[in-house]
Amino acid sequence: MIKQIGIRKKTIFQGSWHHVIVLISLISSGLFSSCAGQKQTIDNSVVEELNLQRYLGTWYEIARYDHRFERGLVGVTANYSMRPDGKIKVVNSGYKNTLDGEYTESVGKAKIPDPVNEPAKLKVSFFWFFYGDYYVMELDEDYQWAVIGSSSDKYLWILSRTPQMNPDVYNDLLQRIANRGYDTSELIKVKQKV
Repeated sequence: MIKQIGIRKKTIFQGSWHHVIVLISLISSGLFSSCAGQKQTIDNSVVEELNLQRYLGTWYEIARYDHRFERGLVGVTANYSMRPDGKIKVVNSGYKNTLDGEYTESVGKAKIPDPVNEPAKLKVSFFWFFYGDYYVMELDEDYQWAVIGSSSDKYLWILSRTPQMNPDVYNDLLQRIANRGYDTSELIKVKQKV
């Protein structure tokens, strides 16, 4: 009920407010479930084996989903090396906007929480104790290329040991990624030095 200058005014929400809250909740849950039902699920399963010693070294970023922490970067590389404490040192670097642009570098660390059962599910941190997922979803048997994802569909990278990737290999990886439910049209090709 709404009172206004001593006059009782009827509304469609007469009665207790919990009915209104229940009604809004039902409408909202129906909308959210219908939206969730339309969202395509992704397959972010990882490779069964990862030889960390073979994986270490420099990787060139061939393509990625856009995200704020790499926006505008080109010539991007990731270098992985072992630290004395058993964690992995991560050095991500690139150039702002052009290959002659300002050089930028971020140093972080990575760990494998379950090296026995899930060696290809890593956690990476560039800021104190905040860790993000790093899932090795596809990996060349000779460790020449890799597809990296996470527990969500928001992050995706194609990495190579060389600055340029064979177009046939790249197209094959695009098909594999699409088969996993990822939107390959969202990938940004990263300019690399020749």
